[in-house]
Amino acid sequence: MEERLYRTLEFDKVIHQLLENASSSLGREKIEQLTPTTDVEEARVRQQLTFEGFTVLRLKGSVPFGGIRDIRRGLARAKLGASLSPSELLDIAGTVYGGWRLRRFIESLLEQHELPLLADMAVQIERLQKVEDDILACIDEHGVVMDSASPALSQIRSQIRATEGRIKDRLENIIRSTSYQKMLQESIVTIRGDRYVIPVKQEYRHVFGGMIHDQSASGATLFIEPEAVVQANNQVRELRFKEEREVERILQILTGMVAEHVEVLDHNVKILAEFDFTFAKASYAHRIKAVQPKLNDKGYIKLKKGRHPLIPLQEVVPIDVEIGQTYTSLVITGPNTGGKTVTLKTIGLHALMAASGMHIPAEEDSEMAVFSGVFADIGDEQSIEQSLSTFSGHMTNIIRILGQMDANSLVLLDELGAGTDPTEGAALAMSILDHMYQLKARVIATTHYSELKAFAYNRPQVLNASVEFDVETLRPTYRLLIGVPGRSNAFAIAKRLGLPEVIIEDAKQHVSIEDKNVENMIASLEENRLAAEQDRARTEDIRKEMEKLREQLEQERADFAKEKNHLLQKAEEEAARSVAKARKEADEIISELRKIAQEEQIGIKEHRLIEAKKKLQESVPSFEREKERKKKQTGKETLKVGDEIKVLSIGQKGEIIADLGNQEYQVQLGIIKMNIKADDLMLLKSGKKKEVVPYTRVKMSTETVRPELDLRGYNIEDALQEIDKYLDNAVMSNLHQVSLIHGKGTGVLRIGVHNFLKKHRSVKSFRLGGQGEGGLGATIVELK
Repeated sequence: MEERLYRTLEFDKVIHQLLENASSSLGREKIEQLTPTTDVEEARVRQQLTFEGFTVLRLKGSVPFGGIRDIRRGLARAKLGASLSPSELLDIAGTVYGGWRLRRFIESLLEQHELPLLADMAVQIERLQKVEDDILACIDEHGVVMDSASPALSQIRSQIRATEGRIKDRLENIIRSTSYQKMLQESIVTIRGDRYVIPVKQEYRHVFGGMIHDQSASGATLFIEPEAVVQANNQVRELRFKEEREVERILQILTGMVAEHVEVLDHNVKILAEFDFTFAKASYAHRIKAVQPKLNDKGYIKLKKGRHPLIPLQEVVPIDVEIGQTYTSLVITGPNTGGKTVTLKTIGLHALMAASGMHIPAEEDSEMAVFSGVFADIGDEQSIEQSLSTFSGHMTNIIRILGQMDANSLVLLDELGAGTDPTEGAALAMSILDHMYQLKARVIATTHYSELKAFAYNRPQVLNASVEFDVETLRPTYRLLIGVPGRSNAFAIAKRLGLPEVIIEDAKQHVSIEDKNVENMIASLEENRLAAEQDRARTEDIRKEMEKLREQLEQERADFAKEKNHLLQKAEEEAARSVAKARKEADEIISELRKIAQEEQIGIKEHRLIEAKKKLQESVPSFEREKERKKKQTGKETLKVGDEIKVLSIGQKGEIIADLGNQEYQVQLGIIKMNIKADDLMLLKSGKKKEVVPYTRVKMSTETVRPELDLRGYNIEDALQEIDKYLDNAVMSNLHQVSLIHGKGTGVLRIGVHNFLKKHRSVKSFRLGGQGEGGLGATIVELK
């Protein structure tokens, strides 16, 4: 696709916004090279990568890209045998570590979430631990080669420090001497040209001998290296040369090690660039509230509440557009500044973004085609250098488009036929549209010509559309109305502005009967559309109110049943206490009767005593509780695999994982699976429809507990309740170590969590997180 198309549709501005979301120059370079693909499968892979990146950001909020640098120039120099600088080597070590940390970050998510494309990228990052360790063992964080880099360097620097110490001692003795103090400008030791010197007054220059290395601006002060330290300074100079040679030798060794792994490092960099690029797209999608579109190669576009990505959310007016199935061309009419051009650019931008792997700012279930080419003639394209008129500029563009387009192209034409005689312009516009229509390309054109309204009616796959105009406020609403051509509002606007009625009526006499009929038809369509929208809005309000009342009634029924059961349970407990008291008294009486019978030789049959006691036991009242009502199920709400349900007999929530037939289902309750009849299940939330396969073929997987619990934003009381439930589930899932994320903050939540963990039955030990584990913002818990 041509570069100027990106400027015409403002895709270059979208790229500029995308650049702001990159974390490194690696990602920015990938973004600057981004172009839409014409292959639908490649576009799907790009979209899936962005979706997986979006999922990671939704779960974690950010991705660790710290330490990663563009080291390709250093790698190229190492490959050629040039010695790398300490800072270049540090960048390589940081990139090696940063890449490995990113790989571990992605792999930590794979146990709970499916991220196949990111996982495949992460596994390609190699560790290269020795390269990192050897570099960091020789160079500190400031880019200085350390004494420990080699025994020779350590010895040389030790000699330098010792010799410099002797020099300073001799010079200190000179400046402290009373005989020399009057000769010194200041009693200090300083350095000039890597030599230790003292500031001497001009008139005493010959007293000290040695060498003059500098003088003050006035010439009154000379910086002299006394003869007593010249030899020692020479020794320091020689040691410095040795130090430089040893440092260079060390850097050459490290560079050689890098050169041995240059291909692996280069591949790591490419993967890291792809990661940064992917998460930049994901971050941008989150920023503009975009969604992953469905993609096709059939030329079908379906935008639901599509928004222009460069217009602020609070200002943009979403549009609904569908083209490519029942009709292939759309003719949009309406007033200037009504939003026609924005509509064209929105559709064109969505096509380019979708083919580039970027999510589009629209609602779920939007669908975009991947075209073989996107062409646009929008705005004033006249060339000043070629002295072309507006009309000529447009025609030049259209001729170029006609020569390049095919049946799988998207063509966007703004103000087709404008800039010339209206009659000829309209005729030319219709012929151009007819030619593109015959080629079966997807065409969206805007126009002022009323003749094109009739053109759309006479073609089965061409549809009229318009941008809405409010005559009352004399302002456009920017809404796109599909199937309704735009009306001429000239008379209505003139009347609202105060033009005399007699002039307006006279003007109407000059309008042809055909034009009047068309305007009347359009007015009728608009009235019907408004009435339909009002009816639909009222119906929706009634539906929402009925749904609200139904939910309220269900809640009241549930509350009533709960209160009834509570009262019955209370009555049972009260009765049980009374019977227990009576039983105790009866036991005492029976015991006394046995004692009396034994003493007085009175015969009492034991079985009668036992029967009497049994009757007393059975006298405890029992009340039948009202079962929780199932939600009324309609044909669309029948239970299916994936539904969230509640098992009424045990009060436990779960999910249906298999349909066993005969109104029996297998449900997952935590880590437990049970077979439950349908009449013991209450539907809580309908899940996505899943393909139901015979029970014997269903492969079950045990639901696992995540290895971390995020408590940020909780108060202490709620956090402790969440921790208690979470630790129980973790123990049942055989987790030996979990992480509690409480954040740093004021430390109140952390202290409360630690006090709770000290007393918890399932906790063996706990500690604050280390590097890569959240630090002071997380607590690592070891379970029994």
